[in-house]
Amino acid sequence: MTDFAGFIAKDLGLTVGQVKNVISLFEEGATIPFIARYRKERTGGMDEVALRSVFLKNEELTELDKRKKYIISVIEENGRLTPDLKKEIEECYDKVRLEDIYLPYRPKKATRAQTARNRGLEPLAKIIMSQRCSDLSQIARRFLKGEVLSEKEALEGASDIIAEWIAENPHNRNRIRNSISRHGRLTAKGAASGTKYADYEGYFSPLSRVQPHAFLALQRAESQKILRLSVESDDTGDINSLLRNTLTRGCPKDCAEIIEDAVIDSYKRLLKPSVISEIMKELKERSDRESISLFSEALRQVLLSAPVSGYSVMAIDPGFRTGCKVVCIDRNGKLIDHDVIYPHQGMSTLTEAADIIEKLLKRHEIGIIALGDGTASRETEQFLRNQVNLGDIKIERVSEQGASIYSASETARKEFPNLDLTFRSAVSIGRRLQDPLAELVKIDPKSIGVGQYQHDVNQVLLKETLDFTVERCVNEVGVNLNTASPDLLAYVSGIGKSLSEKIVAYREEHGKFLSRKDLLKVPRFGAKAFEQASGFLRVPESSNPLDNSAVHPESYSVVEKMASAARIPIKDLLGNEAKISEINPGDFVNGETGLETVKDILEELLKPGRDPRQASEADWRDLTIDSTDDIREGMILNGKIVNLTAFGAFVDLGIKTNGLIHISKISHKRISTPADVLRMWQIVKVRVIGIDRERDRISLSMIDL
Repeated sequence: MTDFAGFIAKDLGLTVGQVKNVISLFEEGATIPFIARYRKERTGGMDEVALRSVFLKNEELTELDKRKKYIISVIEENGRLTPDLKKEIEECYDKVRLEDIYLPYRPKKATRAQTARNRGLEPLAKIIMSQRCSDLSQIARRFLKGEVLSEKEALEGASDIIAEWIAENPHNRNRIRNSISRHGRLTAKGAASGTKYADYEGYFSPLSRVQPHAFLALQRAESQKILRLSVESDDTGDINSLLRNTLTRGCPKDCAEIIEDAVIDSYKRLLKPSVISEIMKELKERSDRESISLFSEALRQVLLSAPVSGYSVMAIDPGFRTGCKVVCIDRNGKLIDHDVIYPHQGMSTLTEAADIIEKLLKRHEIGIIALGDGTASRETEQFLRNQVNLGDIKIERVSEQGASIYSASETARKEFPNLDLTFRSAVSIGRRLQDPLAELVKIDPKSIGVGQYQHDVNQVLLKETLDFTVERCVNEVGVNLNTASPDLLAYVSGIGKSLSEKIVAYREEHGKFLSRKDLLKVPRFGAKAFEQASGFLRVPESSNPLDNSAVHPESYSVVEKMASAARIPIKDLLGNEAKISEINPGDFVNGETGLETVKDILEELLKPGRDPRQASEADWRDLTIDSTDDIREGMILNGKIVNLTAFGAFVDLGIKTNGLIHISKISHKRISTPADVLRMWQIVKVRVIGIDRERDRISLSMIDL
């Protein structure tokens, strides 16, 4: 491999040794979760995000290296490669700069300059650019041949060639690019009143201060032909700058006039449009990265929502005309009953609905009700509280986002081939309460209902980032080998979709796994997959208690030595704070096991099988607020954060319309994003500071409460 370690280390603030070790581990087939958890000595304790940065930077530099080799080969084939040019290309690590260098040598399309070259006018252009010519008219007449019929045509053709030279000069491009980036302004023109883009009508901002979320919104408005975007810049200043760097003192007047016209033409027709296109592309890429980053963090928080385990659950997918779909699932997520109720169609059906609910609650010893938060959710909750004897059974509102997509998916059809789609949605709602991570991995992350402008950003980068986020969460929590779905197993380090299906097929044929080693009996599950995956899989049924912990099998011998030194069985060492506190980590460091690994083992032994997910917060809703009509400015309400974007946080107030806390109304302190101080599903106290009933918007503030 080409050694990029030094460059990556400097760029990311790491040591060369760290980077080399990480790249070596990647080349050995190690995954990011495995390296982060079990190879800390080799990486200096780098986390998943830092490891992925190295991975992406190495990929980027590898692709850049391939591009440089291609460019060198093209220029060499054309016989224009010099030692200095080759060195300049090889030492270039900036993609934009590299393309600037290559531009003059790139195979030309049918440009005006190329047409002029084909007519033999390039020597005339060189004479003019020498700026030492006298009697230009007489020189131009020498080129009257073929399709060049006049002196004017000859000079215009030469001017086209000069204009292209100026536009392709790397120094000129960099100068104009910097000037427009620093001083240019992005403007939006058009009528946006009455649309969701009304706030952007008459928009203008320095390019250097355009907010990523605003840019994505403006681009969407432009794609819908509501607004037109343009970049304004100091054309006069930029042209004068080019003239100063092109014309020399003492240039003959007739040559100077041709060059001046070529500079103006080059700037307006070639250079400025090209540079603005590059700037807008870079702005889009930056906006995409920030939007995806926010989306990724919100997704991570949703996936790591605390499970509500140990209960049989009644899940209700509410509806008016078509009724409410009711399912009961046991504490392991297995469907055990289902029915339909119609509580919103008159007293006769209301009484019948209440009777059905009470019978199901009693029959299946339901401990909690999961209520979808979509249409008719509020009305259904009021029905449950007012008409049903709930006792101490709690009602938890659960996001329905993506439930309908899951219900029509191949996964849902395999799980419930004979169940109606609407009941599948209700099952998904219930399981999301029991184990959000295990259920949400079954649907496309884009359908979970967090993030902003996810359909406008780079879809390849979005998918890669969200897949990484899901993988990170799954491996952080760990997976029960005997209950996990193929969708969940597919995200475990080293497994993937194909192996996950083989694991489930083996489990269905042979019964539960009784140890981690049993994985090696699964077809095509080899030693490498076992190394990468086993530490993240839990086997509660195993006779070896370490199989139900995050201790990797390669370290079992270390734990055996610890237990032996403590003179107790391994099972009695787990959770034994007194015995574990007596262990000196340094006593168990050897050539294969470093100090960081020993410390991690002791931490896991102290709290074996711990779940990193936060507990859910208590009920927060004000049941006297039914709709937007009940809300007034100045009210102080409780709410739950349901989405984090670059410009603010959306808050569920317990009604159909979510409120928005603009980023400027979140904290007295300056924050870069709402995620700096807020998290998904957090319960917050807010003040209503504005209600736009026409656009169905509620503005909120967390300041000065």
